[in-house]
Amino acid sequence: MKKNLNKKKVYVGFAADILHEGHINILKTAKSYGEVTVGLLTDAAISQYKKLPHLTYSQREIVLKNIKFVDQLIPQQTLDYSQNLKKLKPDFVVHGDDWRSGVQKKTREKVIKVLKKWGGKLIEPKYTKNISSSSIKKKIYETGVASSTRLSKLKRLINSKKIVRFLESHSALTGKIIENLSHQKKQNLIEFDGMWSSSLTDSTLRAKPDNQSVDYTSRISGLSDMLDVTTKPIIFDADNGGRVEHLPFLIKALERAGVSAVIIEDKVGLKKNSLFKNQIGVKQDTISSFSKKISLVKKVKNSDDFLLAARIESFILGKGLKDALQRAYAYSKSGADLIMIHSKSEKPDEIFRFSKIFSKSKLAKPIIAVPSTYSKTYEKDLIKNGIKIVIYANHMMRSSYPSMIKTANSILKNQRAYESEKNISTVKEMIELIK
Repeated sequence: MKKNLNKKKVYVGFAADILHEGHINILKTAKSYGEVTVGLLTDAAISQYKKLPHLTYSQREIVLKNIKFVDQLIPQQTLDYSQNLKKLKPDFVVHGDDWRSGVQKKTREKVIKVLKKWGGKLIEPKYTKNISSSSIKKKIYETGVASSTRLSKLKRLINSKKIVRFLESHSALTGKIIENLSHQKKQNLIEFDGMWSSSLTDSTLRAKPDNQSVDYTSRISGLSDMLDVTTKPIIFDADNGGRVEHLPFLIKALERAGVSAVIIEDKVGLKKNSLFKNQIGVKQDTISSFSKKISLVKKVKNSDDFLLAARIESFILGKGLKDALQRAYAYSKSGADLIMIHSKSEKPDEIFRFSKIFSKSKLAKPIIAVPSTYSKTYEKDLIKNGIKIVIYANHMMRSSYPSMIKTANSILKNQRAYESEKNISTVKEMIELIK
């Protein structure tokens, strides 16, 4: 233990999602060098390089503030320590030696460079072996998450990320893929943030037309297998929400299951898929009537974390920008938490014109885009033009169908399975897929 250094300033950057003995060792070491300031990484900072933390910022803050080795706590808004270090000019930064490699290696190098400006020093205690927040979280998630925990994640993601990425899921298996798949690009973790429960793919899975022929009870029941093996948020495609008298029961069932958001479109009558070129006979609800539906949802839902997205079909029906904006303002005013603006154009121009204007209004809400037809558009351009959530709405189903056709055709043509096996998983891979 170091003596007579109590006036020295020590800085510790922490995510501290699941606090364990390794964290305590770091804080105890830091305290031996002087007064300890913890820079608690925000959800946004953590999401840059790993998954959204299990606990919210305020929950993590309460825990750390009550540890005797911590003298003060401030937020750290980015993975980069520079801003807080330049403000505090600490004599020491303390961090476990595990960041000498991996995604935080460059962060470490920058900390050393910044500290040199005033003669500060980096202290690196040996990493506590055989324990980590990630491994503890993995064990927690293996037992499942409470519906309320899952439900609240979407709002946190919207507040933490530049864009929130959802992929269509129609089974427990597709949900598992979305849950586990990620890509590390430099220091950034790229992953799907949640699952889109699509009316189209739920109907297709049951070999029924996409006209609400599959009732909500069947669809929600079908979510149970996916909920059993995943922890990420779900957005539910509710078409037009059905009869107003039945809507409260749908909302309560979704909320009870742990669904994070429901999207309801402003069309009436028998459903016709929005991507059909021929929209003759399709009617859009009046602004007044649909606004009442929004108000009803807001009234019957129990949690502020359960979000309602109003889906605007003005571009689909050829009514143009003015009508789309008029509806967006009214729906927002009625209580919609999110606005989904739909288009069947091959270019995102009308979506971007809408988002640029709506985003600047006093009634602005996070905007959802579904780039099924304008699929050449990069996420960076969606971000630049004010889109907050992107939904890849039917790609898992669309990718599985041609693959199954190809395999079945190969077996028929060759009258054996051998030729098909080069394009499919091995039996061993299937057995080992779920552990």
